Amino acid sequence: MRLEAVGRRYGARGPWVLREVELELPGRQLLRIEGANGSGKSTFLRVLAGIDRPTSGRVTGRPRTAYVPERFPPALPFDALGYLVHIGRVHGLGSRTAADRAARWLERFGIAQYARTPLRELSKGTCQKVAVVQALLAEPELLVLDEAWTGLDLPARAVLDDAVRATVAAGGTAVFVDHDLRRLAGDTTAAHRVEDARLVAVPHDGGAGPLVVVEAVGRGEPPEGLGHGTTVPGTLRLTVPARESDAVLRRLLDADPPWHIRAVRPAAAPVEDA
Repeated sequence: MRLEAVGRRYGARGPWVLREVELELPGRQLLRIEGANGSGKSTFLRVLAGIDRPTSGRVTGRPRTAYVPERFPPALPFDALGYLVHIGRVHGLGSRTAADRAARWLERFGIAQYARTPLRELSKGTCQKVAVVQALLAEPELLVLDEAWTGLDLPARAVLDDAVRATVAAGGTAVFVDHDLRRLAGDTTAAHRVEDARLVAVPHDGGAGPLVVVEAVGRGEPPEGLGHGTTVPGTLRLTVPARESDAVLRRLLDADPPWHIRAVRPAAAPVEDA
């Protein structure tokens, strides 16, 4: 699959959300997409998955693709199993095959008991599991995940991690956005960042790269998935990849109640009280 000079904007005179994106996606790749909130990550994933059409440029060689959106619309006139069978048929599966696969995935995600529950009556977390299952039914060659782990419990996150690894091991490609800086870090083969409407390669050697220490004080629980560190009541000290420090700071500042940032220092530097 290849993206050539791909651009996307909304409206003839709207600002470019993506511009001149060049990317080739071979098989057996796990690609992480990074970027600030509102930078265009979700737009890029929608173009990649074929949900959005590029305004300029072209996408060629798209394989069998499945997509988990950032927000799953629960107000659909289906129960969980009926929806999954419908999506399976859209992907070209027979009804029986789709139903059998759906039942197996519902069981793996621990929600088999909700198979006949209308989507509108499901909890947010259960809806998110259904959203993930619909993408896994067709055994896609390209799996596109936009914050797919958000709202899942820990066992379900582990199931999704394993499903992503299995997709790549089978020769497919997975592309994902996730706020947890540790998500599949040891499996990721490449990373790109959406910045100023461009897709920029992030140096990736299988490790985290340069690290920084973030110190913060506040009330309540800090957001999940920020990185490795220690927490005592009212004080937080994290060690995170330098390239992700801006995202970590934004999540701390946007928390309710917000956290106060005391210091950001290179991890190798002596850490003194601010």
